[in-house]
Amino acid sequence: MYSTELVQASEELLRLCRTKGIMLATAESCTGGLIAGVLTEIAGSSDVVDRGFVTYSNEAKHEALGVGTDLLDQHGAVSEAVAKAMAEGAMTHSRAGMTVAVTGIAGPGGGSKTKPVGLVYIATAFENQETQCRKMLFEGDRAAIRYQTVATALVFMKDRIT
Repeated sequence: MYSTELVQASEELLRLCRTKGIMLATAESCTGGLIAGVLTEIAGSSDVVDRGFVTYSNEAKHEALGVGTDLLDQHGAVSEAVAKAMAEGAMTHSRAGMTVAVTGIAGPGGGSKTKPVGLVYIATAFENQETQCRKMLFEGDRAAIRYQTVATALVFMKDRIT
């Protein structure tokens, strides 16, 4: 179901988390749970993966993660501010020591001049550290954008740990 590259990246991330005693949680919008899916594709991942939030709508982001409606209204769901709030909300609503959040426009529609298809924000919150966010502009069809988002999120999490 998942590519060899994504499975290998997940295995490496899970090994690092086990070594450092870090639990993970995901907060996903444009990927619809694919990050949690590839992490839990690995047998035994339950010792590292606490939970995954799929918060596709603004209401879900607010209700499940506590993202402020004012933040969503001011910046829009696809923004650095909301990605960071999603990552921080996942920390608050889980047992995780590190979280990743993704929000973006996977297409084929929904883009605009200021927020084109392929624009994705990936944020990681790490216990007792500042939340970090990366703004990405991926190319390709919906599947390619979602794949690149998952791959980049796995690398971003690994980078935060090492």
